[in-house]
Amino acid sequence: MHEQRQRADALRNADKIVRAAIASLREHGPDVSLEEIARHAGIGSATVYRRFGDRDGVIRAAFQTYFAEEVEPLVLAARDADDAGRALTEAMTASVETLAAHRALLRAARMSGAFTVDIAARFMGPLGVVLARAQRQGVVRRDLIVRDLAAILVMALATMHPGDPGCDDLRRYLALLLSSLRPADDELPAPSARSHHILDSSPASRQIDF
Repeated sequence: MHEQRQRADALRNADKIVRAAIASLREHGPDVSLEEIARHAGIGSATVYRRFGDRDGVIRAAFQTYFAEEVEPLVLAARDADDAGRALTEAMTASVETLAAHRALLRAARMSGAFTVDIAARFMGPLGVVLARAQRQGVVRRDLIVRDLAAILVMALATMHPGDPGCDDLRRYLALLLSSLRPADDELPAPSARSHHILDSSPASRQIDF
């Protein structure tokens, strides 16, 4: 019984730390210290180090929690929608909006190595299903591939800048990029043969000023 209580306390503390990290990053920016995260959580720094190893460990756990709760449900819901074309654009729009709202977490996550092949697959896999359905329904270009969607996300996020706190430019250029998904008679140039995960490895994603 005592061991079960200890495990339950440890899980609660870990959850507090992760949520404190998400909140602290949003409030203080990507360079927030582990000590500030611990203070926000109301837990000693030694406990945080013991549970997560270092600051990067906290950031990775925070990003995984954020992704599982705020991003992954968007693309999974789109996968089951009747109107695949609308679901695709709504999922892309909602994903960009939440990513833009957590730009400090994204920047810290990139620096800590939180973007993994697993994270990319969990995002791209369901979107690929929606894209295929939308193509069968004839509402998006037939020559699109799922990595094009990731590129659109990265390009939209790259339009954010400090002079536009309301993200008006982001919304404008996202709408422009999404309009390119519509069926067209022309054919896109072929993509490169190299397989990659644009969300975590492309030069453009590394240059985004989160």
